[in-house]
Amino acid sequence: MHMSTRQDGRKNDDLRTVDIAFDGLARVDGSARFSFGPAVSSLSSVSGPIEVRLAVEQASKATFEVSVRPLSGNPGIEAKAIASSVRIALLQSLLLNQLPRTLIQLVVQALSPSSASTKYDFALISAMINSSTLALLNAGSIPMRGVVCAASVARLSSSSIVVDPSSEEASEAQAIGCFAFLFSADISDTPNDSDCTCVWSSWSPRSGNTVDESDVMQARDVAKGAARRIRAVIRDHVPTMDAGYRKPIKAKRQVEEENDESMEAGSEDDEDKMEI
Repeated sequence: MHMSTRQDGRKNDDLRTVDIAFDGLARVDGSARFSFGPAVSSLSSVSGPIEVRLAVEQASKATFEVSVRPLSGNPGIEAKAIASSVRIALLQSLLLNQLPRTLIQLVVQALSPSSASTKYDFALISAMINSSTLALLNAGSIPMRGVVCAASVARLSSSSIVVDPSSEEASEAQAIGCFAFLFSADISDTPNDSDCTCVWSSWSPRSGNTVDESDVMQARDVAKGAARRIRAVIRDHVPTMDAGYRKPIKAKRQVEEENDESMEAGSEDDEDKMEI
């Protein structure tokens, strides 16, 4: 992929600074915030397993409900559609058959406005999926077979696919979408292709452009690389959940450059921190 510099100085495969916080919300079993820079942010909370209403009770597994709340106003059709997408993305990571006749409730709150340039703000949707994964990990009460991480991507030209597009890039994109991946290995293990499965995707070409299978495959591969980096960030934050730790994560290249400098100086501390 051509590694041009974007308007905000990022390379094509650079995420905005990722910020994770475990806010410890009251009256829920787990909560977490996930942000791509200051512009895109989501807060998720999980309650469960709790008593389920008879009308939605399932004898063989837990009932999993997801609701999405916009930054302002009441949830509408768009919020319900996003909630359905988040639910589909997360379902394969949950072992609901181990909690029959119970209810798992996930509430996702947008902390940033949705982009007006597209029908769906895929950067915000990816943040919602990632914050939901973090909330589930923070709860620790729902058995999981892996973690789901999502990344948005956009095609800006015939030779340029970028990850985590800004609102300006989204408005100019020829096609845009989001891909969510299940990393089935333990959170402390090194992921590989056999442990990574695409569990949800959405790819939307703009008017005048058609959907090409090779284009979708290329976008998915780019998104997979970004999702791996997001998973690594999540892995680094899991040990800090009880402390409500919050630390912005630097861009991938900046981390690599700092690690190279540390190694040249004979320091092994940073290298130990990067081990999975």
